[in-house]
Amino acid sequence: MSRNDEIATLLEEFADLLDAEGVEYKPRAYRRAAENIRDHPGDIEGLAAEGEASVGEIDGVGDAISSKVVEYFETGEIEELGELREALPVDMRALTAVEGVGPKTVGSLYEALGITTLDELEAAAEAGEIREIKGFGAKTEQNILDNVEFAREAHARTLLGTAHPYGERAKRYVADVDAVETCALGGSLRRWRPTIGDVDVLVGSHESEAVVDAFTDWPEVESVIEAGETKASVRAGGLRVDLRVVVPEEFGAALQYFTGSKDHNLAVRNRAIERGLKVNEYGVFREAQSASGSRTQSDDDVPEVPEEEDHQRAGEHVAGETEEGVYEALGMDWVPPEMRENRGEVEAAADGALPDLLTEADVRGDLHTHSEWSDGGNTVAEMVAGAADFGHDYIAVTDHATGPGMVGGVGVDDTALREQIAEVEAVAADAAIDVFSGVEANIAPDGSISVADDVLAELDVVVASPHASLDGDGTDRLVAAAEHPEVDIVGHPTGRYLNRRSGLDVDVERLATVAAAAGTALEVNASPARLDLDGYAVKAAVEAGATVAIDTDAHSPGSFGQITYGVHTARRGWAEAGDVLNTRSPDELREFLDG
Repeated sequence: MSRNDEIATLLEEFADLLDAEGVEYKPRAYRRAAENIRDHPGDIEGLAAEGEASVGEIDGVGDAISSKVVEYFETGEIEELGELREALPVDMRALTAVEGVGPKTVGSLYEALGITTLDELEAAAEAGEIREIKGFGAKTEQNILDNVEFAREAHARTLLGTAHPYGERAKRYVADVDAVETCALGGSLRRWRPTIGDVDVLVGSHESEAVVDAFTDWPEVESVIEAGETKASVRAGGLRVDLRVVVPEEFGAALQYFTGSKDHNLAVRNRAIERGLKVNEYGVFREAQSASGSRTQSDDDVPEVPEEEDHQRAGEHVAGETEEGVYEALGMDWVPPEMRENRGEVEAAADGALPDLLTEADVRGDLHTHSEWSDGGNTVAEMVAGAADFGHDYIAVTDHATGPGMVGGVGVDDTALREQIAEVEAVAADAAIDVFSGVEANIAPDGSISVADDVLAELDVVVASPHASLDGDGTDRLVAAAEHPEVDIVGHPTGRYLNRRSGLDVDVERLATVAAAAGTALEVNASPARLDLDGYAVKAAVEAGATVAIDTDAHSPGSFGQITYGVHTARRGWAEAGDVLNTRSPDELREFLDG
C-alpha cells in the first residue's frame, strides 16, 4: 500500500465513522479528499513534510483535512480519528462488506445491540433481534443473513488494486538485497486475479538465509509470522507477504509452480507424465530406470537437501532455470500468467495456438469517464488534458444521467445534457486529442434506458449500465440494452462491487451473442473495485465475436492509470488487441459508433 493509499484509507474510515454518527456533509468531503489523494501522482508524504499549504493544493483537500494529513505523518496517528474509533469500536470494513449495510446502519446496530463484528451481526440476525430495531424489519434481517457469509469471505481477500502496488513495493525492496540474483511476484497476484489472499515473492539466490534476514528486517514489516532458512512470512501494510528463496538454477521451475493455478499446474504435470517426465518446483526431470526396472538417482541430485526434496529432484535434470525452458521441455509455448487457469491454454500452448494477447500499449483511449458535471472531481477540460498527458489519443466524457443508484448526475432532460454537450464540444475544439461527448445512462430492471432516444442520438458515445436492483438474473435486462439502437457500450454489466456485492447473474454467452450481432461493446470496467466483466466473461465474449471496451470509469485524471487492471483482466479472457474497441484509431472508433 502506498503512502497515498494509506492516508486515503484512513480518511475513508474517518468518513464512515462520521456517517455512522449521523454527521451531514463532512463524510462526502472526506471521501472526495481521499479519492483525490489516492489518485494524486505525487508523494503525499513529501507534501506533508512541506506543510499544510502544500497538502491543501490537492483538489478537495481543505484546511481541516490537510492538517490531519500532516498530523498523521508527523505523529503516526490522527487524534480525532482515534476518538471516533473509541466512540464506535466496530469493524467497519467487515460490517459494511455486507450488502445493504452502510456506515449509518453500522451506527444504528451498535447503538441498539452493541454489534461490532460480523459474527455478532450474524448471531443477532439469527436470533431475530435486528428486525426489532426501529427502521429495520424482517426483510433487512434476512438480507443480512443472506449476505454475511459472502462478506466474511470477501473480508479475507484484498483487492488487486491494493495488493499489486504493494507487491511491487515488496519486490523492489527484496530485489535491492545484495544476495538476490533474481526476483519475481508469484501466485494469484501474478495471474492478476481480482482479489488476492496474500502476496508471494520468489527469489533466486545462493544465500537464502541472508535474503530471509533482510526480508524480515524490511522497515514496513509489522510482525513476523514465521521465518526459516529458505522462506518467511510477514505482516506488512495490512497484508500477508510470503517469501520463498530457491537456488537460481531452479528459479524458473519454482516461478512456474508458485504462480499456479493448481488446475493449470495439474494439467502441466499430467502432460509431463505422458512424456515420461516429471515437473515440480525444482525443475523438469527425466526419471532414469535401472536394469531391474527400478528408478535410480542421477548424479545431478543435490545431496545436502532433505530426503523429501532429494526425491523430488531424482532423475536427469532437463529444465528449470527459466519458465520458458520448463514449458519448452514439455513441448509447449510459454503461457502468459493471466491465462493459467486450465481453460484450454495447455492444449493451445502445445499446438502453438496461444493468442497474441493485448498489451497496455495497444489501448489508445478511454470511453467511460466522469467530470464535475456528475460526481467527478474535475472539469471537462481537466479530464481531457489529463487524458492527453497520460498518452491517450481520445477520451469520451460520459457523466451520469440522473437515475436510481446513480451518484450525482447531469439530469435526463434534453436541456441539461445539451448544455454538457456544448461544453464538451467547446473543449474539444481546442484539445490536443479527440474528444467525444457522451453519457452513462441507467439500465432499468425492465431493460429501458433512462435517457430519451432523441437525446441519446445527439451524443457520440452512450454507455448504458445497471446501477440499482443488482441481484437475481439480469440477462434479459442487459440483452435489451445491448439491442437498443443508441447504446454503444454496456458498462460494468454485472454491477458487481468486489468485496461488497456479487452483482447480477448473467448468461454471458447469450449477452455476448446479442452484443456481437447488434454491434454493441461489452465493458471491462478497469476500476479495481469492479473489474467487470471478469476474465471468464471476457473469454466468453471473445469466443462469441463480441467487441470489448476497456474503460477506467475515471472520476479524476489520476485514475487513467487504472487501465492496467482492465488490460490484465482482458488478458485473463484471452483478448487480443483486435477484440478491444479502444485499441482502434479515432476514425475506426467513429466507424464503430456510427454503425
